[in-house]
Amino acid sequence: MKLLRFGETGHEKPGVLDTDGTIRDVSSLVSDFTPDTLSALMLGTLTRADLSSLPEVPAGTRLGPPIARTGHFLAIGLNYADHAEESGMPIPTEPIIFSKAPSSLSGPNDDVIIPRGSAKTDWEVELAIIIGEHCHGVDEDEALSMVLGYALCNDVSERAFQAERGGQWIKGKSAPTFGPLGPWLVTADEIADPQDLDMFLDVNGERCQTGNTRTMIFPVAHIVSYVSQFMALEPGDIITTGTPPGVGMGMKPQRFLKAGDEMRLGIAGLGEQRQKVVAA
Repeated sequence: MKLLRFGETGHEKPGVLDTDGTIRDVSSLVSDFTPDTLSALMLGTLTRADLSSLPEVPAGTRLGPPIARTGHFLAIGLNYADHAEESGMPIPTEPIIFSKAPSSLSGPNDDVIIPRGSAKTDWEVELAIIIGEHCHGVDEDEALSMVLGYALCNDVSERAFQAERGGQWIKGKSAPTFGPLGPWLVTADEIADPQDLDMFLDVNGERCQTGNTRTMIFPVAHIVSYVSQFMALEPGDIITTGTPPGVGMGMKPQRFLKAGDEMRLGIAGLGEQRQKVVAA
């Protein structure tokens, strides 16, 4: 099932993408997709519903992030060996965990706003995990059962804020609009193997990133288990899992986003995003 949210910013309603590609308004069945409502029980209600009887959402309606809010917006750094190499950093021996501010969450096609003072805003196509069950200290062989589903994420990053201003990476990862998620949350039953998904990102029509999740250093099951050793994960938590090579920071010469640029990115089975870059 593909869960989504539609409508103007701050006034989104929950929806489901029907099998014929029609968006259906499911607000009569669930108030919204939040940490309080995301559950197997809620999915069961939607699965049993006659979606064709529910209101159709007009084509072209804005899509918001597929979950209204998240408790943790976590990320795994340098999780592709060739991306670590282009970044000039050693291949990690354990997952590198950092955070993005939950307020960075945005819709899949919303504008990406370059923050004031930025000179090095960059792109990163990533597979995002959405947690569906409370878990703490979960074993790796049980970790995938804690996953509600997956989504496409652009882990937009300001490299100078991230690496040149001291402190933690969160400073370069958290500006408003730096967390485009969606277009939908695809439930785990529809993704046969999260470690075999093609991914890409274009800037102004030029292919910059091409990859596949099979080349992750730490796969999804390991990531969920590992992160849960250090904190309790809750429904609606997001873990975005790293990016393949081709980011602007790794180019020679380096290339960063500027107002007027357009990004297009996608992951097989998870849909596509398109964002225009604008100045703050």
